[in-house]
Amino acid sequence: MPDQIYVIGHVNPDTDSIASAMGYAWLLRERDGANTIAARAGALNAQTSWVLKTLGIEPPVLLTDASPRFESVTRRLDTIRPESQLGIAWTLASRTGGIAPVVGEDGKPYGIITGMSLFKYFSETLGPRPGDTTVREMMSAQCKDAADTTVPKYVANAHIRDALNKIMRDEFNDYWVVDEHGAYVGIANQREVLNPPRLKIILVDHNEPRQAIAALEEAELLEILDHHRLGNPYTHQPIRFTVDVVGSTSTLVSEMTAEAGLSMPPALAGTLLAGLVADTLILTSPTTTSRDKEAAERLSRWAFVGGSPLKGETIQSYGKAVLSAGAGLSNRDPKDVVSTDIKPFEGGGFKFAVAQAEVTDIMQLSEHIEPLQTALNDLRDKRGLDFALLLVTDVVRGTSRLLVTSNAPAILDDLPYPPMADGTRNAQGVVSRKKQLLPAILGLLEK
Repeated sequence: MPDQIYVIGHVNPDTDSIASAMGYAWLLRERDGANTIAARAGALNAQTSWVLKTLGIEPPVLLTDASPRFESVTRRLDTIRPESQLGIAWTLASRTGGIAPVVGEDGKPYGIITGMSLFKYFSETLGPRPGDTTVREMMSAQCKDAADTTVPKYVANAHIRDALNKIMRDEFNDYWVVDEHGAYVGIANQREVLNPPRLKIILVDHNEPRQAIAALEEAELLEILDHHRLGNPYTHQPIRFTVDVVGSTSTLVSEMTAEAGLSMPPALAGTLLAGLVADTLILTSPTTTSRDKEAAERLSRWAFVGGSPLKGETIQSYGKAVLSAGAGLSNRDPKDVVSTDIKPFEGGGFKFAVAQAEVTDIMQLSEHIEPLQTALNDLRDKRGLDFALLLVTDVVRGTSRLLVTSNAPAILDDLPYPPMADGTRNAQGVVSRKKQLLPAILGLLEK
């Protein structure tokens, strides 16, 4: 739909990213009457999956890139069968702007009848002197004889940009749009294909292009709502840009909801509370502010009510359940551990990424160091990074250990985390990638 707006978080979404997208989409619908829909830029992690399942909420739609697809410029015109008379095609074309799609009984395109295809058919059939042939006789011929069967077909969910060179070379004004099985979906006009509508996007929980949905430059970016450092993308026109110093984007959404005089449904409030406690480690992270604590109280008031799946919970009990749902290494593939919650960065001429994994007992790390180190090195090579780090955080004790890829810049040896005998670094008291670890890394790289 032309006025539909997608509210979406960063790639490798965490619970706050998913929750704030869902909450802000709801708020914009309720407060402004906007046609918003929550989306996600990647797979759900274990923690978020547990939260949504517990609360009985469907996950946001998956939207991996913002590049326009053929389905966005498709019109599902009426069709006729190959055996139908040309007179029926003429009548249909008068209603569709001059074309009559011919589709077989199997639902697949046969050909398109246009003024040009009719002229070509009559010229070849009747010759230069039609003689005594009447219009009635001409219109009684079968559609399959006059249809252009060379019209290109494009799959509805294919990116338009990938076919632009072919479209520019071809001499067609209209194209078939089909599904993945080749069945008729509709017709696309060249003028609309060359100027497709841009997806309307609102970004939450991030503002850096490297962390955003692919092909963001092909979308119409309307707004950003975030609580991280600035790394904002280029825009063609002014947009609403909100970046505030709080522990989670869910906090910002809850504040805006209260300011509008609204309260969220219990399950949605519970989702945002999960995002808040996950990002602030149940309000103990150094990123936590008084506003986060007020937001947690507000969301718990909306969420912990009669009839809610969270009735009887407290912020502490629910928070511990949320953190436990995403913690642990034993039942996870090392490749999944280093890639699920990871964010890319640039600084000092280096491209790097920082992943974070949560555990309830830091001692369990010792038996997983070697496979995690291998997975981290592989991730660095696969993504073309200069180096990568994994912050393994004990959410109970509020401390972390740091793994760094081999052949990392020597300057990282000056990080204020003493090396351990097992090759990791002891990041005592570090729990925040955003506020504690990243500034330390950038401080060294950008000297």
